[in-house]
Amino acid sequence: MIATDADGFLPGLRRLRGRVAVTAIASRTRARAEQVARDWDIPAVHDDLGQLLAAPDVDAVVNLTPIAAHYDTSRRILAAGKHLVTEKPLASTLDQADQLIEAAGRGGLLIVCAPMDILQREWAEARRLIDAGAIGKVAFARVQSSHGGPAAYAWPADPTWFYQKGAGPLLDMGVYGLDRVTAVLGPARNVAAMSGLTAPVRRARGGPFDGLEIPVTENDNNLVLLDFGDATFAVVDAGFCAVATRSPEMEVFGLAGTMVVNRPDAGYGPGELPIELFRVDAAPGLPGWITPHSLDAVVEPDRPGVLARASLVEHLADCLDDGTQPLPSAARARHVLEIMLAAQTAAATGRTVPLTTTFDR
Repeated sequence: MIATDADGFLPGLRRLRGRVAVTAIASRTRARAEQVARDWDIPAVHDDLGQLLAAPDVDAVVNLTPIAAHYDTSRRILAAGKHLVTEKPLASTLDQADQLIEAAGRGGLLIVCAPMDILQREWAEARRLIDAGAIGKVAFARVQSSHGGPAAYAWPADPTWFYQKGAGPLLDMGVYGLDRVTAVLGPARNVAAMSGLTAPVRRARGGPFDGLEIPVTENDNNLVLLDFGDATFAVVDAGFCAVATRSPEMEVFGLAGTMVVNRPDAGYGPGELPIELFRVDAAPGLPGWITPHSLDAVVEPDRPGVLARASLVEHLADCLDDGTQPLPSAARARHVLEIMLAAQTAAATGRTVPLTTTFDR
């Protein structure tokens, strides 16, 4: 589904023809793979990953397996000498993440890890504004990273696995908010959290699995508190319990102002970045909201917005051409993974958990 959805990989990869060629697909479900290959003009279909990795015309592989299979699939891809683009999270444990990063280093390979948000202009600009002191000393951020869960959205595939141990909204949805806030504010130092299970059974609403009763074995409601040092904090929600929201994806509060990113139904104009600033000195002696992006003369479509998830593949190609390291890097993905694992520990023990990993911004 993530391969073929309108916001998935294959629609955007079509736009990259001439630079990136999709040469093969592998799936545990042969009939489904063959259908996707016919729909998207993919020349080769393989029954397993080993066959795909043995193909001579494969330089990189996109790993879209379920969360529990991410590590082993990625490990095999890197062991075969292929560059890797992988869905989030990078792995299930810190040791697994370390092994993937070490394998890539030994082989001179690159890892690009979803989410793609840091490639979008609004998040790069949000980071620039914070670094430039646009709202002064940052005190705290609120980050919205929940939805109603796959069972609530006429999911086209069986949504059961999202609610099982080893998956759940912390790993599936919390990763977005944690990725964004660390992109904007940098690495966190400590984690506290609360976590719980709101209902032991969920019922699918709409779609081919309408009415399916799903046993819930992973906590579906999480609040994560991050300490970035210097009295800078953030709270990130990560649940399958938000059936609707009017909250922005991020609010950052500083001593000299407030920054809002991606506020729903805000009516941003063409070429405007979805960023709003409140400054205590918007004009001499006058506080107020301003839109710093409105003076930006660059109005061409945002490439990640056009390519959707395929922007991760384009970014890999850019890095290989330019000899640079990925922005959605394995090191930052490992840090976000550690935050999520630490949040589970913090919620279970009632203690704040210090973090051991970091990354270069």
